Amino acid sequence: MPENTTEYPIKTVVVLVQENRSFDHVLGWMKSINPDIDGVTGKESNPISTSERIHYSDKSGFVEPDPGHSFEATYEQIYGVPWDQASASGHNLSPTMEGFAQQAESIQKGMANIVMNGFRPESVPVYKELVQEFAVCDRWFSSAPTLTQPNRLFIHSGTSYGATANDTKMLVEGYPQKTIFESVEEGGFEFGIYYQYPPSTLFYRNLRKLKYIRKFHQFDLHFKRHCEEGKLPNYVVIEQRYFETKLVPGNDDHPPHDISEGQKFVKEIYEALRSSPQWNEILFVIIYDEHGGFYDHVPPPVTGVPSPDDIVGPEPYKFKFDGLGVRVPAILVSPWIEPGTVLHGPSGPYPTSEFEHSSIPATVKKIFNLKEFLTKRDAWAGTFECVLNRTSPRTDCPVSLPEPVKMREIEANYEDAKLSEFQEELVQLCAVLKGEHAQDHFPHRIVQDMKVLQAVEYVGGAFQKFMDDCDNAIRNGADESHIVCSLAPHQPKRRVSRSFARKLCSCLTCGA
Repeated sequence: MPENTTEYPIKTVVVLVQENRSFDHVLGWMKSINPDIDGVTGKESNPISTSERIHYSDKSGFVEPDPGHSFEATYEQIYGVPWDQASASGHNLSPTMEGFAQQAESIQKGMANIVMNGFRPESVPVYKELVQEFAVCDRWFSSAPTLTQPNRLFIHSGTSYGATANDTKMLVEGYPQKTIFESVEEGGFEFGIYYQYPPSTLFYRNLRKLKYIRKFHQFDLHFKRHCEEGKLPNYVVIEQRYFETKLVPGNDDHPPHDISEGQKFVKEIYEALRSSPQWNEILFVIIYDEHGGFYDHVPPPVTGVPSPDDIVGPEPYKFKFDGLGVRVPAILVSPWIEPGTVLHGPSGPYPTSEFEHSSIPATVKKIFNLKEFLTKRDAWAGTFECVLNRTSPRTDCPVSLPEPVKMREIEANYEDAKLSEFQEELVQLCAVLKGEHAQDHFPHRIVQDMKVLQAVEYVGGAFQKFMDDCDNAIRNGADESHIVCSLAPHQPKRRVSRSFARKLCSCLTCGA
C-alpha cells in the first residue's frame, strides 16, 4: 500500500456487476421491510392497451424469456412511445416510465406480466439480509439507456467510447480509453480480476497487454485462497458465469438463468470476504449493468448529464450520452456501514450529479487519492464513500448469509439454446484473442447457429490459447506493452489438453 493513503479505512474495493435487472424488480419490495427505500407499493401500473392497465405485483420467480432492453426498447419503456428518428431528434418528451408493459407485449403476448413483477424479499434472501445489515442505494442509474456492453464499459472507464450497441470494429481493436485499472496502477496500488468464463474486461484493449496478464485469476482456484491469505488487491473485479450448462449453471442473473444461482454466488463472495483478515478494510459493491427491460418507477435523469468525451453515438440513434439509463439495484457492504442504511441521491460534486456506473471509478479515485478523472462523466458522478458512516468497524456483521430459494422447478437445459447478444460478443471477443478475427467467418458467421455448449467449448479453448501465447511471449522477452492477439491471425493451431469447460467443472467438483 502506498504511503499517500487517505483518511478512509477502505484499502480494498470489491466490485460485482450482475446482469439485466431493474431496481424495482429485485429490490423494490424491500420497501416493505424498510419504508425509507424508494421502492414499490403495488399501486404502480402501466398501460397494456388504450383501455387497460396492469399493476405491479410481487409474483416474480423464474424468468423466461428475456425482455427487450435495446436502445429502442428502453426509449419506449422510459417515454411511453416507440422510438422514431423524427421524434427522438427533437423531442421534448418527459420520462413517464409508462412504456414497459406495451413494449413487452410487442415482443410476446403475456410478457407484460414478466416485466411488471418483482421479487418478494424472502425470494431473494441473500439480498434481504444484506439490505438489512448494510446499505442499499435507491438512486443508482445505469450509465446509458441501452444494452449490456456499453454500460459495462462505463463501469471501469466512465465512457462507452460512443457505443450504444455491439461495435465489431471496436471489439476487434479493443476499446482504447483509459480505465480505472490503469489509474489504480499509476497510484501504486494493485488490481485483480477474478473470472469464471473469459472476462469481459478484455473488451478494453489495454488490459490485453502482457503487463496485466498476471492480474487475471481463475475465481474457483484463487478467490477464496486470496481472501484467506489476506492477499486481495486494492481493486477487485469479479466476473461471473455468463453461460449455462447442465453441470455448471449460469450465475449472472441474466434471464433465463435462475436468480437463485446469482444469490448463491453473492453469498459465496460475501462469506469469503467476511472470513478474510482484510474484512475490516473492504467495501463490497454489488450492482447490475442495466435494467434488462424490467419495470422501474423512478424516471432517469435526462437533463444535466454531461457527455463523457463529446463522442456522439452512431446512426440511427446518434445518442449524445446526455441522459442516464433505468435505475438498477445497488447494495454496498462493509463493516463501516450501519445496518439498514439507505443511500439516496448524492450531495455533489455538481447540482445535477447522480449515482451511476461512473460513480465507481470516481469513488475509487477519491478513496485511493488518485491523480485524475477518466472522463467528464466520472468527474460529474456522485461518490459513495459517504456510506461509510461509522467511526469504527462493526463486530456483529453476519458470518454467513441465508440459503437461496431455488426459482426454477425443472432441470436447466440451455446447452442447445441460442446465444444472447452479450454471449455472442464474448464469443467474438475470444475469436479476437485467439487471432481468428481476419478469417472470413468473423464476426457473424462464427456465432451463426452456435449453441451455448459449443460456445462454452470455443471460448474456453480460445482463451486458453491466448493465455498460453501470452506466457510464451513473456518467456521470449516480449515487451510488457505487447498484445499477442495483434499478431497475424493465421498462426498454427495448437491443441488444448483439457477443455476450459472440463477444467471449470473439475474445479467446482473438487471444491478447489
